Amino acid sequence: MVSAIIYFTVFLIVGIIVVAAMLGASKLLQTRQPTQAKLDTYECGVPNITGDPRIQFKIHYYIFGLLLVIFDVEMLFIFPWAVVFKSLGLFAFVEMLIFIAILVLGLFYAWRKGVLKWV
Repeated sequence: MVSAIIYFTVFLIVGIIVVAAMLGASKLLQTRQPTQAKLDTYECGVPNITGDPRIQFKIHYYIFGLLLVIFDVEMLFIFPWAVVFKSLGLFAFVEMLIFIAILVLGLFYAWRKGVLKWV
């Protein structure tokens, strides 16, 4: 038990030292040449507009990002299923076909609504 605590403490100390060394090296080696373009905020490819903050903006960028997240989460469900595919049987195969069909329907719905057009 004591040896596990010692290993954990050494691991923690070495981790803290490595992170501190990396942050210090980054701070020491960086070149700081701030320009106005570098100091501007950047959001999804939309140029900054000064003036009234209550303007209309295209929400397609955010919906596109949400679709990307949805289909990435789909892979989180499909990969473990594929690893144990042989032991699951026909019922699990049919369930996965239904799951993929629902996702494909969602993709076609987004496509028909024009969400996938990067305008």
